[in-house]
Amino acid sequence: QHTINTMTSADAMEIAPTDGEGSAPEYAALPVYGEHKRAVSSVSFAPPTTQNTNGSSVSSNNAPPGGLATCASASADGTVKIWQVDTTIGRTDTAADMKSSTPLTPRSHLQGHTRGINDVCWSPTGEYLATASDDKSLRLYDAVKGETFVEFKGHQNFVFCCKFNPQSNLLVSGSYDETVKLFDVRCGECVMTLPAHSDPVTGVDFSPDGTCICSG
Repeated sequence: QHTINTMTSADAMEIAPTDGEGSAPEYAALPVYGEHKRAVSSVSFAPPTTQNTNGSSVSSNNAPPGGLATCASASADGTVKIWQVDTTIGRTDTAADMKSSTPLTPRSHLQGHTRGINDVCWSPTGEYLATASDDKSLRLYDAVKGETFVEFKGHQNFVFCCKFNPQSNLLVSGSYDETVKLFDVRCGECVMTLPAHSDPVTGVDFSPDGTCICSG
């Protein structure tokens, strides 16, 4: 089965002591799972969000723990699925109920790539999703409507990874073609190519202030 599974812990919100004497939180599998037609390559929870006074979404570190969580999964079948997960069910159901897992129905089913997807990431506001694919492209999706906004092209080989900057206006990607590219999210144009490696690039990220890019 090509599935995604979720685990939860009631103790995970507590910060463990740094003296090495604290015990790690105990996680338990939730009695639900999601399916893809081929191998699942990447999963990512949406950031907690709140609404601005003007109605737009902004990232919030003060979101309450537990409740509903939104998770995206990417697969070699060329699709992304968005799941709504109730993270409290594993804490209240009995052990017998935990053994009988039930399939989830995806909230959205994102398509467009012609080959498998290697990575999926959320914008910091949780409004958009970006994907990196073996079809040498990246795509930007509306996470609510499931529509493709922009297709990013320019890599000469498989695209392995992608990440938004903190302002959500730039997308960085790494590829088998050994380059790191920086794209303008609004128009889809490549604004910079960094020939930084002599081997495929499998990981990229922005610093918290967006002024630095790390790749490997």
